[in-house]
Amino acid sequence: MDRAIREAAEAIAAAEALLVAAGAGMGVDSGLPDFRGSQGFWNAYPPYKKLGLDFYDLANPDWFARDPELAWGFYGHRLNLYRRTVPHQGFALLRGWAEAKPGGYFVFTSNVDGHFQKAGFGEKGIHECHGSLHHLQCLAGCRETVWPAGGTTVAVDETTLRARPPLPACPACGRLARPNVLMFGDWNWQPARSREQGRRLREWLVALGNGRLVIVECGAGTAVPSVRRMSEQLLARPKTRLVRINKNEADVPLGQLGLAGGALEMLAQIDDEMK
Repeated sequence: MDRAIREAAEAIAAAEALLVAAGAGMGVDSGLPDFRGSQGFWNAYPPYKKLGLDFYDLANPDWFARDPELAWGFYGHRLNLYRRTVPHQGFALLRGWAEAKPGGYFVFTSNVDGHFQKAGFGEKGIHECHGSLHHLQCLAGCRETVWPAGGTTVAVDETTLRARPPLPACPACGRLARPNVLMFGDWNWQPARSREQGRRLREWLVALGNGRLVIVECGAGTAVPSVRRMSEQLLARPKTRLVRINKNEADVPLGQLGLAGGALEMLAQIDDEMK
């Protein structure tokens, strides 16, 4: 592990640009719940255990039509949690490394918590591939645009995790709004915001040319492999190195670096080595 930490520090220090790739494990050190497995989810949300509903059951857009108070109870509780949670120090370490690179940085994340923006990363340098809980869209699809959820509040009964009316509404037609988050089996997600972010990421990579790129991937598992797939696809690019940080799934392609540990712990060790 000491050698891997040293190699990771050397690779990051020598990089001309940094791509930060992050999955759900990135937020655990901030105090966000770990949804790994049904039991982990139910430990965080006991009322759902009584209903026999796990994360995959609840992260389904059908609930907004069938039982909107249940749907907004789940997403409203998470929105409130994300708003009051402070991103851990690992975000600041990554930002410090990234902002020092001559080729700049970009963030690619499947997280919908908005914590990279909250930690000071520039909005124009972030691609949220699954959307953001801090943006809303019309459930009825009266328009294709999304809007910020900044002025939206959702009151949630902590004992039942059901939302109390009034529920968020579309400012154009007055009908129910939903988060601009890609859910399971979601054919009505409005992807325009995320697609624009993806376009900026591609333009950044083109502008980087053959510059040395290091991908620092944190907490991205194989259950929903969007982030890991992106990281490994970019290894086809010349002069690209992957540093994968993951407690339980730190395996990497040949020649890359896998660090088995939590995001904050490993980032802090890399930072100490860099100093």
